[in-house]
Amino acid sequence: MTDASTSRLEGPIRSIGVVYREHTPEALAVIERLRVWGVEHEVAVTVEEDAGRGPGPSLDLSENPVDLVVALGGDGTFLRASRIVVGTDVPVLGVNLGRLGFLTAIPDSYLEGGLHQVLSGTAVVDHRFWLRAVIETKDGVRGQSFFALNDVVVHTLGAARVTPLTLSVGGDGDMEEVGSFAADGVILSTPTGSTAYSMSAGGPIIAPEVEAVVITPICPHSLAVRPLVVSAQRVICVASLDPDADHQVTIDGQVVHHLEPGEKVIVAREERPLALVRLPGQSFFMTLRRKLNWAARPPERT
Repeated sequence: MTDASTSRLEGPIRSIGVVYREHTPEALAVIERLRVWGVEHEVAVTVEEDAGRGPGPSLDLSENPVDLVVALGGDGTFLRASRIVVGTDVPVLGVNLGRLGFLTAIPDSYLEGGLHQVLSGTAVVDHRFWLRAVIETKDGVRGQSFFALNDVVVHTLGAARVTPLTLSVGGDGDMEEVGSFAADGVILSTPTGSTAYSMSAGGPIIAPEVEAVVITPICPHSLAVRPLVVSAQRVICVASLDPDADHQVTIDGQVVHHLEPGEKVIVAREERPLALVRLPGQSFFMTLRRKLNWAARPPERT
């Protein structure tokens, strides 16, 4: 059974794009297994060049469309692969070659078996929403957009010190100031990212199907400031109250943008979601128990 946030992965799958973690020793061997599997099942396999180290997109889906993107690595590789498919309906399957692999669906030992389930139509797609972060200048001009599957973080640059930030929430053009606080920064997280940086900073864990955004201050200099959960339909604005502060925006822990004085960060839910592939029988709560040891029972006394 699936709910409103899930669906069956419908084929056909005739082409696969591969994104991989460069410094993982077993990655090249797994890529070779993928190539062999592709020949056996008449599926074209395209591997990104130089593990995405070039200035352009590692897989250009507009020129070379694929039916599925496979990410070989850990959660960082999955996040990088997910940004490649922004604006498309191409699903992403994570194969765990890393340590935690919270977002990945299968271990590399089950690569062929997992791909068989994908081809047979038994795999499931979770629809996970993005956050779109837009930088607004002090003159009110909106510029570059960034997409985050996990989180958008506004924080100080350089020496560790608190900075005064102001937070507003509302509809686009109709914002209400929530309040101001001094902190190292603030994390705006999706439910997908609630088990990442936000959780480490004391934020709540949110189930993936919940339409909400978690606002988690980083080391706030006040006992009165706590994480806040708001509707994903709200627009969130983060600005600095210090005209001389040196801030930056970090997207999913990977993409960094320096904020100029007076610039604001406007964050809203992106309507077109990511299609995250998982196998039947896997669930968010099972992953929470296995990967993060959440509420694990202590060993029985003997």
